[in-house]
Amino acid sequence: MSTLDQQCVNTLRFLAVDQVEAARSGHPGLPLGAAPMAYVLWDRFLKHSPSNTKWFDRDRFVLSAGHGSALLYALLHLYGYDLPLDQLRRFRQWGSKTPGHPEYGLVPGVEATTGPLGQGFAMGVGMAIAEAHLAAVFNRPGFEVVDHRTFAIVSDGDLMEGISSEAASLAGHLRLGKLVYLYDDNGITIEGKTSLAFSEDTGKRFEAYGWRVQRVNDGNDLDAIDAALREAVAQAERPSLIMVKTHIGYGSPSRTPHPPMASLSAPKPRRRPR
Repeated sequence: MSTLDQQCVNTLRFLAVDQVEAARSGHPGLPLGAAPMAYVLWDRFLKHSPSNTKWFDRDRFVLSAGHGSALLYALLHLYGYDLPLDQLRRFRQWGSKTPGHPEYGLVPGVEATTGPLGQGFAMGVGMAIAEAHLAAVFNRPGFEVVDHRTFAIVSDGDLMEGISSEAASLAGHLRLGKLVYLYDDNGITIEGKTSLAFSEDTGKRFEAYGWRVQRVNDGNDLDAIDAALREAVAQAERPSLIMVKTHIGYGSPSRTPHPPMASLSAPKPRRRPR
């Protein structure tokens, strides 16, 4: 990883963490673990235009793991969308444009309202179906006016939900080759380890649905993530699931809250009664 790439990833990580610390509420674990895959996707693959957010043929990005919304807000701010730093300072506050889960219509660049696990996964499948249908109706040789992809970051919790299984089955059946999901495979849910309720071979399950499955063993390996995404977008026969092994809360030495960075100028955390 180059020094510049490392700085970009760490900026995403700690801009997200600052939001959570300023609000004293939220989920820093996903942004810390998933920032590398988000950076590679947005910087090298996602076709988008912050100055023209309604561009019809833009790629769609869905953060199905909506509890990690601070990562999405950091991405939108840093890539030039209309989301000023002041709104990040107001993360999870009443009337802000940065609610605890992404809400469509509040901020340009948020493509879907996600919160209930599995819902974003299914909405991404719907977006890919729409792209395939419109391309079949309107495209002509030499005039491919509809030609975009749908990407998402999905979590363990998403893949536990029944709705994601139904949507995944349909996506495989329809051979939605322009659908690419990055799976933040950290083995943790809010209840504890996923092994408490989730023990099947997820990759084989998706292969049975008709998906193309790849594995990245180190979620901090930008080159491996890049290579997997290149393979996924190079084929158009099947939807793709890239299983990226990550460590939730990567880099945090403990669960003890730390004062937020000066960049957000947040009040110091109150002492909790013992």
